Amino acid sequence: MTKQNIETICVQGGYTPGNGEPRQIPIIQSTTFKYNTSEDMGKLFDLEASGYFYSRLQNPTCDAVAAKICALEGGAAAMLTSSGQAANFFALFNICTCGDHIVASSSIYGGTFNLIAVTLAKMGVEATFISPTASDAELDAAFRPNTKAVFGETIANPALTVLDIEKFAQAAHRHGVPLIVDNTFATPVNCQPIAWGADIVTHSTTKYMDGHGASIGGAIVDAGKFDWLAHADKFPGLCTPDDSYHGITYAEKFGKEHAFITKATAQLMRDFGSTQSPQNAFYVNLGLESLHVRVARHCENAQAVAEFLEQHPKVSCVHYCGLPSDPYHELAKKYLPQGSCGVVSFELTGGRQAAQVFMKQLKLAAIETHVADAHTCCLNPATSTHRQMTDEQLQVAGIPAGLVRLSCGLESKEDLIADLAQALEAVE
Repeated sequence: MTKQNIETICVQGGYTPGNGEPRQIPIIQSTTFKYNTSEDMGKLFDLEASGYFYSRLQNPTCDAVAAKICALEGGAAAMLTSSGQAANFFALFNICTCGDHIVASSSIYGGTFNLIAVTLAKMGVEATFISPTASDAELDAAFRPNTKAVFGETIANPALTVLDIEKFAQAAHRHGVPLIVDNTFATPVNCQPIAWGADIVTHSTTKYMDGHGASIGGAIVDAGKFDWLAHADKFPGLCTPDDSYHGITYAEKFGKEHAFITKATAQLMRDFGSTQSPQNAFYVNLGLESLHVRVARHCENAQAVAEFLEQHPKVSCVHYCGLPSDPYHELAKKYLPQGSCGVVSFELTGGRQAAQVFMKQLKLAAIETHVADAHTCCLNPATSTHRQMTDEQLQVAGIPAGLVRLSCGLESKEDLIADLAQALEAVE
């Protein structure tokens, strides 16, 4: 059969039931798995055979959902994690250790900024943050001999900048390191970073993939294209024997297609235990089955809302790459021709105080620390998700203190606009 379209993968990818087997992915709610002999189980511990022995590492339900996400992104291997933050941590820490360095876009989710700038720094991993609009020369200048990865977001949360994936991938590859892209907001329905040169893709499956605010989770997809052994001196964790797994050298034993995910599963998941539960994976799969339909509606609603806000006299600035006036519109036409996401960020003329008055008046949109599900929600990032950042850091990240992030759900766009209009009337 020829390569399936993304709509078909959303519905049927990752799991094919046999004769008389469950039509839906079964929830294998078991911590352990039985084997007839110690030798059979020993092969699993030695990574000599495929199978399951403890759900902290792998579980059949989770693996089926990971396989679907892998197919949607066009990757070679994938795994689920307990959250999107866990996915980003695993993706970075799988190749970085004390004394290493990361180049990251400055325009990323505040929690990820904190993970890289503070938590990984405590572990001895330094970072240089660079504008997503940086030139090739500025990008090259950010690299050091100990740089091990480049990180960015397809569509930044909540600044909504669009990453020039191809440019960042080329810079990463010039310096012999992989590009890691968080594709949460775009989803593989609207963008597949691997097709543009990204090596590793991460997701918060909590967002559009689940789509209903029911299940926290994350995913990592490896393109299987980065040649670790060609840069063996940079990546000893993948290219030298792992004493904790009987001296296995992951890049040699599993090749570039499976080395990264195998190490992240066998080593990091074993030690950190950031496992997604089978029940949560089941919910994610239900969301994935309608992802291609829902994302289109989210984008339709957001486009209409952005156009309304852009014309309103009490709104000073609207960030949405679907608007021709947006500075990232041309990049969006390249990387996101079918639409970007359902999130619109905007600034009111009255700043932080006006934003707080506005949000209190909303009837349909709820103030939540969440985005990208069926219900419309909003927040002021400076006082919530990004409150750990200084005003200077907020400005650098493109998130002014008075910014409102509005995640357009699946309601009527006419009703959403009416709600925004009445809330704006209360703003001085």
